[in-house]
Amino acid sequence: MGLFKKYIKTYSGLSPEVWMLSLIMLINRSGSVVLPFLSVYLAKVLHFDLRQTGIILTAYGLGSLTGSWLGGWLTDKFSSFSIQSSSLFLSGIGFLILRELDSFNTLVIGFFLITVITDSFRPANASSIAQYSKPENLTKAYSLNRMAINLGFALGPAIGGVLAAQSFGLLFLADGLTCFAASAVFIIYFYSKQKAEKDARDQALKEDTSIPKKPYLDLIFVLFCISTFGFAVVFFQLLNTLPLYYSESYRLNETLIGYLLGLNGLLVFLLEMPLVDSLSKKNALRAIVTTGTLMAGISYLIFNFSSGMLVLIVAMTLLSISEILVMPFLTTYTVNRAGNKSRGKYLGVYGMSYSLALIVAPALGTYLVDLSGFDILWYTMFGISILSALGFIAVIKPGDN
Repeated sequence: MGLFKKYIKTYSGLSPEVWMLSLIMLINRSGSVVLPFLSVYLAKVLHFDLRQTGIILTAYGLGSLTGSWLGGWLTDKFSSFSIQSSSLFLSGIGFLILRELDSFNTLVIGFFLITVITDSFRPANASSIAQYSKPENLTKAYSLNRMAINLGFALGPAIGGVLAAQSFGLLFLADGLTCFAASAVFIIYFYSKQKAEKDARDQALKEDTSIPKKPYLDLIFVLFCISTFGFAVVFFQLLNTLPLYYSESYRLNETLIGYLLGLNGLLVFLLEMPLVDSLSKKNALRAIVTTGTLMAGISYLIFNFSSGMLVLIVAMTLLSISEILVMPFLTTYTVNRAGNKSRGKYLGVYGMSYSLALIVAPALGTYLVDLSGFDILWYTMFGISILSALGFIAVIKPGDN
């Protein structure tokens, strides 16, 4: 019971608004059922070839890149409330429209626009979390939000599999309806708070005499984002080449692959909050982030030296802990470096690092596998993790948080 109480205590200190933002994220991400089945839908239902499918998936990634930048810029221009509520509501409409599209050209445009809209939500949401958090609880607040995302993504594919068995059109309907549900919950809860939010933001800006910063001209931050991109390229092998490795090298069926990938979400859900609560008190950001970055590379490297189901479980555990050690702390660093006047822009550019990695990671991973096999892929990912760790060492100074 004492251990359980300690675990529950790690969730203390967070405001009701932060909890509500995480609940809204959970509702929204639980309905993210289109993306996991998108390539199947394009190939089996619409009968597009691999080239056409690749172009549509690239449009999806480019939309994410654009949405991250646009959402950050709009958040600094307007309120995070207006950006989040608009993004959620328009996303619901967008998925319902996508359900009716079936030609190649309209789908390229449609998937680009829908991800511009959906991903503009992320920097606004991250900015809102910072606003409703105490500085000492900021990393914990982002961890709670990420836990909601992970739980939502664990539920989403499971729900999507059931729906897809009935009709792929239900996937778009489910995504649209959960966007509307998240929008309704968000507006109902935060509508009465938006004036106070705006007043608090205006007051903070008035008291802040610093000059607004431009993330593109902040060399340290640009290098930080390049290192983040490198880490993300390594980590996102989880979404594409790692399942391929399970299938081709170990002949695992879809059920076992699903269990291994689900282990990531489960471990992050169980371990992130207590680990972040403990580590955030140590004021050792550089050591935490570099350790996590190297751990991601090592989680793949061990495939070249050992084999067996136990190795797959150990590797996934290392990769999951790596995610915990890196992602919430990088978001906190971004918010703290940006300051009040440029928070949205900085978060937008930071988000673009992941969006770009989502485009590059599958292309690079599959190219290396096709060229020289999985061994060279895992060595390359380890090499990239070393370069990224060195980048973080160079830009994150002792005392940064």
